[in-house]
Amino acid sequence: MNKIVRDHYPVEKLPPDLRQGLADRSTVRVVIEVESGFEAADTATSSQNLTIEDTLALVRAYRTEDHPSVSSAASVARIRALRDEWDD
Repeated sequence: MNKIVRDHYPVEKLPPDLRQGLADRSTVRVVIEVESGFEAADTATSSQNLTIEDTLALVRAYRTEDHPSVSSAASVARIRALRDEWDD
């Protein structure tokens, strides 16, 4: 689920319909969430609300893309090289 949170947001920056009943010089906490059923079109990559069938379908699709296999030793060597770049 996508969620945007703004703490200490000035009331005067809110749209007029949201300012009703609030003091102009106060601040509020604004939370914006996408309602269920109105998510972005790319929900297949979201980790929210995936069934086991959806997850397995994503795994099968990934495997068909023929990504090169990387050994543990190669992964560790690459991570160490990246980390060592920060030491310079």
